[in-house]
Amino acid sequence: MYCVYYGFKEKPFTVTPNPRFVFLSKNHKEAFAHLLYGIDNHAGFIVLTGEVGTGKTTVLRSLLVQFDHAIMRSALILNPCLSAPELLRSINREFGIAWEGLNSPELLDALNCFLLAENQNGHTAVLVIDEAQNLEPQVLEQIRLISNLETETDKLIQIVLAGQPELAQLLRKPELRQVEQRITVRYHLIAMDFDDTRAYIEHRLEVAGGWRAATFSRPALKKIFRYSGGIPRLINIVCDRALLIGYIDDSREISGSMAVRAITEVRDNRNRVRISRLAWGIVLAAALAAAAIYFLPK
Repeated sequence: MYCVYYGFKEKPFTVTPNPRFVFLSKNHKEAFAHLLYGIDNHAGFIVLTGEVGTGKTTVLRSLLVQFDHAIMRSALILNPCLSAPELLRSINREFGIAWEGLNSPELLDALNCFLLAENQNGHTAVLVIDEAQNLEPQVLEQIRLISNLETETDKLIQIVLAGQPELAQLLRKPELRQVEQRITVRYHLIAMDFDDTRAYIEHRLEVAGGWRAATFSRPALKKIFRYSGGIPRLINIVCDRALLIGYIDDSREISGSMAVRAITEVRDNRNRVRISRLAWGIVLAAALAAAAIYFLPK
């Protein structure tokens, strides 16, 4: 609705990842460098962690885009809530090799043959698993077995696990110590500072096609940074609401007071969602309790 008013070709602050809007802050560039170093040096296991909304997926997608596909083969798993056999099938499917109707040993054998052939051709195979904190321990053990695929001198596959801080906790479990010991490169992605937050907002406005059609005053930027803590997802949500308020107020500059209104509206909306979920939870619990009482032996 406000895109026409500001002259944007598209909304600048959506929460869904869009390669056109990629912005790498100092922290994102450092995370990117760690991943690239691990892959180039065939480290084997690489782990990237970060809080929700800090931009882990952005770093991963930037990494995949940078690959020279003439010498790199990559598989990206976005939904790791799978059993060990299902994960193997997904990996083989992503690499474009046999997966249908095969059992786990056959899947692993097909993967091994593929990796050996790629290695002989001088290619590097990379498996990237996002939201890896959701992996079950037995699935992580399957990933460890995949990491064992190697020649006498080199790892056949580079494995990148990315996830929330719970991933680090998961890997510290005693039963996963063999996986933990294989991790040679780690990086924890933190939120952006104020300067990167300002640059991030200006970058997205410019990419959307409305450079100087909409501006955020310094007080507005400070309030948005203070609220978001430099987390891109929260920045996007508040900036989107602030632009809507600017449109309603017929102002192309987002003032500090407009930013405060946007933050208040976002907070109120999140609180309503929490209350709604809590209410539904209470209703469901009451219904289950009533059903249990009703079906008790008379």
